[in-house]
Amino acid sequence: MTMRMHHIPVCPFSQRVEILLSLKGLSGEVDYNVVDITKPRPEYLLELTKGTTALPVIDVPGKTAIKESMVILQMIEGMFPEPAVARRDPHEHALESLLVARQEAFTISGYVMVMNQDPDLSDALREKHLKLYREMNDILVNYAPGETFFFDRFGWSEVIYTPMFMRYWFLEYFEGFELPPGVEYDRVRRWRAACLAEPHAQQVTFEQIVKLYYDYALGAGNGALPEGRSVSTFAFAPDWSARPMPPRDKYGTPATDKELGLV
Repeated sequence: MTMRMHHIPVCPFSQRVEILLSLKGLSGEVDYNVVDITKPRPEYLLELTKGTTALPVIDVPGKTAIKESMVILQMIEGMFPEPAVARRDPHEHALESLLVARQEAFTISGYVMVMNQDPDLSDALREKHLKLYREMNDILVNYAPGETFFFDRFGWSEVIYTPMFMRYWFLEYFEGFELPPGVEYDRVRRWRAACLAEPHAQQVTFEQIVKLYYDYALGAGNGALPEGRSVSTFAFAPDWSARPMPPRDKYGTPATDKELGLV
């Protein structure tokens, strides 16, 4: 059975699914259809998503297409139970779910921070994001049996968080964000580093994220164009690898299409 996945390769929610498929040895069992988010969604895709623009979407032969990354992950884990990625023991799965329950707030916080255009709000947004890291650190210290990962290996909570850690390279680049030293961040810092180094999670690079997400740093997300620009940084061509790195100062004079290597 070959499933078809409609996705944006640089999207963290798509990468979650790609990581899980890789861990299960199923990457070759999926037909990947890359969607250009700088253009209106094609009609066939809108039919699959019931009129929404949500991605990724998994089209399983003979069944209703499924969207929303967390739902897709659960479906794949159930359809292909071996090797197990989520803990099979109910209590252990409940423990790793304590961390997973924070993923939505963590996702929103990082994107709000990078898209913020008011420098006077930067400190407050940074502290809010750091607070989430401290809360994650507490969960890891108090509930995680593992020394590095939550348990003894890269598992369910790691699949869900690793793509966000990678996207937040844009916070390092555009906001100068980093975890401060201290015990209140030491455990989550160790966990994050191990997640970023996981061989099954190398679908994207720092350079790729920073170049493609420059428009987010200007407050324009999901393929929208910043004022005065005609080409999105999410455009397929010219390929991101041939473009220069964007300016770090998101609050300064925005780069032009030409300066970004887009024309």
